[in-house]
Amino acid sequence: MSKKNNKIYLDFAATTPVDREVLKVMMPYFSEKFGNASSTHSFGQEAIAAVDKARETIAQCFNCDFSEIIFTGSATEANNLAILGIVKNVQKFHIISTKIEHESVLEPLKELEKSGHEITYLTVDKTGLIKIADLEKAIKDNTILISVIYANNEIGTIQPIKEIGKLLEKINKKRKEGGLSKIYLHTDAVQAINYLECRPDWLKIDLLTFSGHKIYGPKGIGGLYIRKNSPLSPIIFGGGQEFGLRSGTENVASIVGLAKAVESAFNNKVKNFKKVSDLRNQMLADIIKHSGESAKLNGSPKSCLPNILSIRFSGLSNETLIVALDRAGVAVSAGAACSSRALAVSHVLIAIGLTPKQVKESIRISLGKDITAREIKMATEIINKTIQNLL
Repeated sequence: MSKKNNKIYLDFAATTPVDREVLKVMMPYFSEKFGNASSTHSFGQEAIAAVDKARETIAQCFNCDFSEIIFTGSATEANNLAILGIVKNVQKFHIISTKIEHESVLEPLKELEKSGHEITYLTVDKTGLIKIADLEKAIKDNTILISVIYANNEIGTIQPIKEIGKLLEKINKKRKEGGLSKIYLHTDAVQAINYLECRPDWLKIDLLTFSGHKIYGPKGIGGLYIRKNSPLSPIIFGGGQEFGLRSGTENVASIVGLAKAVESAFNNKVKNFKKVSDLRNQMLADIIKHSGESAKLNGSPKSCLPNILSIRFSGLSNETLIVALDRAGVAVSAGAACSSRALAVSHVLIAIGLTPKQVKESIRISLGKDITAREIKMATEIINKTIQNLL
């Protein structure tokens, strides 16, 4: 259930509750099996065995090698490692990304720009999709990295990562023949893991970021898939854990929990996609029917995650609506949780062509895997009634 004190939680894109099975496998590592995974005695061996098993579980889900999975403290750290780690020993490089990336991609790119490196930010259409032709046209001789979010956290739009991977495979073959360096492909798949195909070989990517707390795992744990032989350098230094790429004592309990969450997400993708998609579509239809022309969908109606609804209500402040809905028993958001506190204007909604006024009329509703049809019906009735009272 997604209720707390009879409130209905519809902000699963911000964070998810820890699944019971995930919590169950984590519990022994808080007190009974508390060893440091770097210690050589039996307590340490027990801990490192758990880390190794977790890494192998995720590697099997991704159909990749054990050594290609790196644990980090968050998806933000993983994104920073992917970007800053790949360019660390390169002079005067060029990176291609998009205008709708998560802040944990955009901010390190801005730092690289300050150091004199060139970054191209691809524009998107009104549904949030990039054009592959624009990406291909933007490639230069010194391009080293392309970073494109798999599924957007605010509007749910899914980018054609596999098509980009196929294109880059052909381009890199020609570059090799011409003596140019390889272009690496990174995708932030934090929102995608629950619902989309994320095997790196299928996507033809080199780097993939994932997170625990967006897939019913614990907060404070993330991961990065790194294709073998990718020239990644560490950005955190210390004891040399994680094959020398991420120093710091391993968070064993959270690593174990992350593996269980990833395994569950991979095993239940198809079932969860259909269930959540059906509920989302019904909710959208009911809201549009009730609100008429005042309600507009932000993003793509087709190439989108099944759980995210970004809707704007003309003439209605999202801050006013969010507070009113919370008082009425439904929790939704204005967009990305990381920028909500500052009430910042969403760069994603601006990128798809909304005005600042329209951005401030937009809310994000995001469903979870365990949400029920009854909860969605109740929440929709509350939303419709609240909007009617406010307009």
